[in-house]
Amino acid sequence: MFIQYLLNIPCNIYNRMLLMILAIILILPFMSTHAANIPQGTKLAKEQQLVRGIGAEVPSLDPHKVEGLGASIVLRDLMEGLTSEDANGNLIPLIAERWTTTDNKSFTFYLRKDAKWSNGERVTAHDFVYSWRRLLDPNTASPYAWYLEMTTMQNAADIIKGDKKPETLGVKALDDFTLQVQLNESLPYFPKMLVHTSTKPVHQATIEKFGSKWTRAGNFVGNGAFTLKKWTVNERIVLEKNPLYMDADEVIIEQVSYLPIENQVAEMNRFLSGEIDITDSVPNEHFNRLSEKYSDSLKISPLLCTYYYGVRVTNPPFDDVRIRKALAYALDRDIITQYITGKGEAPAYYFTPDKTADMVAELPEYATWSQEKRNTEAQRLLKEVGYDEDNPLEFELLYNTSENHKKIATAVRQLWKQSLPVKVSLINEEWKTFLDTRRFGTYQLTRSGWCGDYNEPSTFLTLLMSNNSSNDMQYYSKAYDAIVNRALQATSNQDRQQAYKEAEALLAVDMPLIPIYHYVLARLVNPNIRGYSMNNALDIIPSKLMYKVADNETE
Repeated sequence: MFIQYLLNIPCNIYNRMLLMILAIILILPFMSTHAANIPQGTKLAKEQQLVRGIGAEVPSLDPHKVEGLGASIVLRDLMEGLTSEDANGNLIPLIAERWTTTDNKSFTFYLRKDAKWSNGERVTAHDFVYSWRRLLDPNTASPYAWYLEMTTMQNAADIIKGDKKPETLGVKALDDFTLQVQLNESLPYFPKMLVHTSTKPVHQATIEKFGSKWTRAGNFVGNGAFTLKKWTVNERIVLEKNPLYMDADEVIIEQVSYLPIENQVAEMNRFLSGEIDITDSVPNEHFNRLSEKYSDSLKISPLLCTYYYGVRVTNPPFDDVRIRKALAYALDRDIITQYITGKGEAPAYYFTPDKTADMVAELPEYATWSQEKRNTEAQRLLKEVGYDEDNPLEFELLYNTSENHKKIATAVRQLWKQSLPVKVSLINEEWKTFLDTRRFGTYQLTRSGWCGDYNEPSTFLTLLMSNNSSNDMQYYSKAYDAIVNRALQATSNQDRQQAYKEAEALLAVDMPLIPIYHYVLARLVNPNIRGYSMNNALDIIPSKLMYKVADNETE
């Protein structure tokens, strides 16, 4: 448009040529075809290969089957949905070119016509209809089926219960590239919710052909910037650039390898030896040394996540709220965040992180007390139930394999032992077994973490609703459900924020979980990697945005 404007200025041929050159010079810095946003003159490394730590082994690469951040990170490279977030956390269209709504209940999405599956077929609105029906189908047994119900999509709740067929879901393909969605309630942040991994489309013909084996290398069909080349369980997942990706010309990285390393010290050592470009995390006990010696590699950014201990409220003795409160009161969060984690985490006394958009929470009363007063009240509560030095409370604390989780659990056990008559046994399980134990409810107290699926308080507070299949704590409260539903149905931000505030207050009374801290994200990143964002609190940092520069390049 700018060039056209200049060329329309009346002038002779010579001056017009000068104007043309001027226009090109002015706009060239903004015309980079690389999504990685490469500055002019940058010398790229000859090999554009990226190696990323992933923590625990991913249980699946089926977006309707996965839980945990690790699998979502991989799937963001393999699959793309209607919307996403940019490096700064702003909502952006992805497979959707745009969308419209007049009432925030009926949404129409217009899809890009150049989006393709890795087998060459076009991505269509029919793919989303099939995928969302599959997500809700009880036969799929998705741990995230509840997520679509939280959108209030028409008939989603009845489909999950088995009362209606998936075909009745309020989603329709008006044509190959127009998708219509009907909600029961006005939900202005609905497009934000479609950032989540579970809402990404899957390829129907591939699933029907291979069944549960469709996610294997050689079978996998995705629509992302990369395709699945190799998957050796507990060793590595290798992805390669997808030449049919709609923006393939803008992707610089040619290959991505994900390494499942649960031991943070081992992962750190492999980074320092040059084997890994981006770690999943850093070991807490080495944080200060890394800050001093490797400050150019250590990246710390905000993260919409809460670290907490979940309580199975239906398992004795934790069906007594006085015991749950006693443990919550006697936990000195300042010691945990200052001396155990020590990366800038904020002590948590409510579930939803302060950084979450539209969240206004009030500290519960016990959070305003001194730790000495909390300990005294905790002792009184346990004594009231019948526990003292002659009859200590005995229970198990479950955590998944991780040196960081182990150190926190060990510190928490010691803090409780110092102030309360308790005997705590620490139980460690690897990730897949840990998920099964939580799902089947064979635990008393468990290490948990919850990260926002989108940037709005409901992504945290709906977890504790009775109809949420991820509510492993089995906290069933009609009063709580009513408050959160009131928030979901609110027509003003003020009413919605008030309901969220009441929901947090009720959690502090019923204590189905013990908030410990709100996360920050600390990773080691190869200084030669560019495009790693420090500003996305949902940790949406796909490999397609990154590139590697030559060793002699400087920031």
